[in-house]
Amino acid sequence: MQHTLKPQRGFTLIELLVVLAILALLAGLVGPQVMNSLRDSKTKTSKLQIEDFGAGLDLFALDVGRYPSTEEGLQALVADTGGIKKWNGPYLKKSLIPQDPWGNEYHYRYPGEHGAYDIYSLGADNTEGGEGEAQDVVSWQ
Repeated sequence: MQHTLKPQRGFTLIELLVVLAILALLAGLVGPQVMNSLRDSKTKTSKLQIEDFGAGLDLFALDVGRYPSTEEGLQALVADTGGIKKWNGPYLKKSLIPQDPWGNEYHYRYPGEHGAYDIYSLGADNTEGGEGEAQDVVSWQ
């Protein structure tokens, strides 16, 4: 009886190295684009939240006849912060004011320097000014 060897199936080392090199090239090209998209999405999320606050503030002003004071802050949109007459909230869907996408508090000022009120986030660096992800996101632009 004669045993014949079947050829083994599999990948050679060179084939595996070629595949790994192609994957490394793809990761090098695609990775930075994905990171840029993530940075841009945080800024866009912050802009959308600020617009949502603005709509809530306008509803608050229609009911109460004024915007919340700086001291009452955005919290007045989700809870009566101290016997506000004609308060008919909450004026936002959620029962708490979210932080900006970088984990910081939004800033609110009434009366505003740029409009009836100012709402802004200081971006990733949480300081005024900046570029890219560190840029301020504001209600008046």
